[in-house]
Amino acid sequence: MATIKEITDLMDLPSKENVDLVTKAYNFAEKAHEGQKRFSGEPYFIHVYETAKILAEMKMDAATISAGLLHDSIEDGVATEECIKTEFGDEILFLVNGVTKLGKVKYRGAERHIESLKKFLVAIAQDLRVLIIKLADRLHNMRTLEFVREDKQQRIALETLQIYAPLAYRLGIRKVSRELEDLAFKNLNPKEYEETLKFVKAKKEQDLPKLEKFVKSVKKALALEGFTTIKTDYRLKGIYSLHRKLGEKGQDIDKVYDILALRVCVETVADCYAVLGIIHGIWRPLPGRIKDYIAFPKPNGYQSLHTTIFTGDGSIVEVQIRTNEMHQKAEYGIASHIVYKENGSTKKAETVNWFKYFLPKFINFAKTNEEKDIPGWVAELAESTRDNNGEDKEDYLEDLKADVFSHRIFIFTPKGEVVDLPVGSSILDYAYMIHSDIGNHTNSAKINGKIAAIKTELKNGDIVEIITKESSKPSTKWIEMVKTSMAKRHIKEFLEKEKK
Repeated sequence: MATIKEITDLMDLPSKENVDLVTKAYNFAEKAHEGQKRFSGEPYFIHVYETAKILAEMKMDAATISAGLLHDSIEDGVATEECIKTEFGDEILFLVNGVTKLGKVKYRGAERHIESLKKFLVAIAQDLRVLIIKLADRLHNMRTLEFVREDKQQRIALETLQIYAPLAYRLGIRKVSRELEDLAFKNLNPKEYEETLKFVKAKKEQDLPKLEKFVKSVKKALALEGFTTIKTDYRLKGIYSLHRKLGEKGQDIDKVYDILALRVCVETVADCYAVLGIIHGIWRPLPGRIKDYIAFPKPNGYQSLHTTIFTGDGSIVEVQIRTNEMHQKAEYGIASHIVYKENGSTKKAETVNWFKYFLPKFINFAKTNEEKDIPGWVAELAESTRDNNGEDKEDYLEDLKADVFSHRIFIFTPKGEVVDLPVGSSILDYAYMIHSDIGNHTNSAKINGKIAAIKTELKNGDIVEIITKESSKPSTKWIEMVKTSMAKRHIKEFLEKEKK
């Protein structure tokens, strides 16, 4: 039974005003979708209800949860824009309209795909809550995909794997991206999905009893050092993530150490390092497997200490140590950073400082209005969608996919700042990411202290220092050396000016 209490109980310390707003949206949506059915035969209202429930689990604000309940009211219900505006105000109408526009464009080949990406990026540059609602909507649709026509299943699953899951990951909403990946993988490659699932089940059956025994030893060791309020649990690696990792490891399951990982949550950052020290003092760490994502967060905001240790009974276990706050951010990313401020009788999203955790420090922030700071990579890509004149659409699609939806590498400047690039990027891509003038005059670079040519492909974790020369300038050959659309654009602009 879909009750409003299930949603409001998930909300983070809701005021009476917020509960009343969500309840009003619940009642409105129930009436708007009355008599409508999904392919599964269940009432259509269940879909918007589950979407809102996912948003409440993510601790989104009352306006976003309400928009989740209302997101199909105009498209599939009997409501009008004027009606939504009168009943719920401009803010919720804007969110509903944003999600409705994204939902109209379907994945049907390259040209329409590009249009979808354009609207997607423009919409999230205006208000990222639109994207979060869309992700919740897509997640519930993927959970019930079996009831959709088979050819449509394939399109939706492919779109999910190529667009929605990578964007959720990029925004740090790992809990959502992991489930989207697995559901899409199950639909697109059922045989490989089942084979990988068998690996996971076998590993869990084999290692879980050992892990539970190890957890008791860890708790005992930490209690002796005064850590009596820690929280521990374990997480299973995602099926799709493991499938990819097995591909990298030649299908050797014994080379994958993090299928089953122990999480230890503590109060402070100092506690994280203290716990790491205690664990290493008792159990031997595996060389090269200690990662400090607290000092060097991933560009999507993820922070944690990772270490892989020999437990002494023949097992090897990955241990992840983080604060409770880091754990919330690790699961919900952007959603956990959006804060809301009172502004008269309404609350408005304020996204000013939190995005600094998610992106390289070189990226500038572009303001769209007084309330919001939008990260440069979103605003720039949205702007590029407006500037594109419709030519070379296949190339444009590939550029966008390379920039946003491919896997990333993280490069360090000599000062230890992080630059986020697509896999396959060269020294020139890195140089243009820093500044167009630096890119235009790049002569060579030092990678980890060694001189390298400008076409050299960068690897994750490289420390890169650009060496410029006034006489160095772009040539047509440079276009073939770069991966990112930003670098290609700057090179082409320089060559055009030279020609004139």
